[in-house]
Amino acid sequence: MATDKSLQVQEKKELTTKEEQTVPARFYVPYTDIYETDAALWVSMEMPGVEKDKVNIKLQKNILSIEGLIDFTKYEKLKPLYTEYNIGHYRRDFRLSSEIDSQSISAKLDNGVLTVELPKSQETIPRRISVV
Repeated sequence: MATDKSLQVQEKKELTTKEEQTVPARFYVPYTDIYETDAALWVSMEMPGVEKDKVNIKLQKNILSIEGLIDFTKYEKLKPLYTEYNIGHYRRDFRLSSEIDSQSISAKLDNGVLTVELPKSQETIPRRISVV
């Protein structure tokens, strides 16, 4: 039985929330990968079109909120012939465990990909205990 290996267009998932937004636009859930090492969790999120100064990251009550806002003026005069996704802002929330060192979280945006490092607290990092 052969399987179809062709690329499939994925629809952006629109964010559904009960809260009211103060920014009049659609918000989408960014595609996200999460990796774990002995020392940290790494979160990579696709946010095409978002500039560094338009990324807002907030930590409150163990909820990490990440928001990326698009500058719509870049798209006003464009008349696309074909599009595969809608233009909109990005938002995602993560509940962090107590194993994360919340004072050492860092983030970097490069070519539309936001990478957030969530270092583990020293107590949770595996260590070797020597025998004497």
